[in-house]
Amino acid sequence: MKYLGLAYFTPERFAAMAPDDVKALVTQCPPLDEKMRATGKVLVSASLGDLDQWVTLRPHSGKTRISDGPYTESKEVVGGLFIIEADSRDEAVRIASMHPAAMLGEEGGWAVELIPMDFYLGG
Repeated sequence: MKYLGLAYFTPERFAAMAPDDVKALVTQCPPLDEKMRATGKVLVSASLGDLDQWVTLRPHSGKTRISDGPYTESKEVVGGLFIIEADSRDEAVRIASMHPAAMLGEEGGWAVELIPMDFYLGG
């Protein structure tokens, strides 16, 4: 079974952190990401680009409406994603718990949501 992991953060809380605290937090991420990838179960792992470069496309009156920036109803924003292929939910949770957003960054509002996927390849 494949699982999508969404790593969230709260931009306002993250922006309120002292620069040295942000640097200390971010420097802890690469070793944790590597530990997670070393399981051999991570198919994709990526951080997402700067919020000011995001574009949202929505249907409107039969056309596509394009707006700048993320459009979310909550204060949390997805900052990264990963896909795990695991033999069980417990294994997926164990691997996802290695992600930096599951272990660090409480002050920045970090969190991980793990979602089972129906995975289809085009054909």
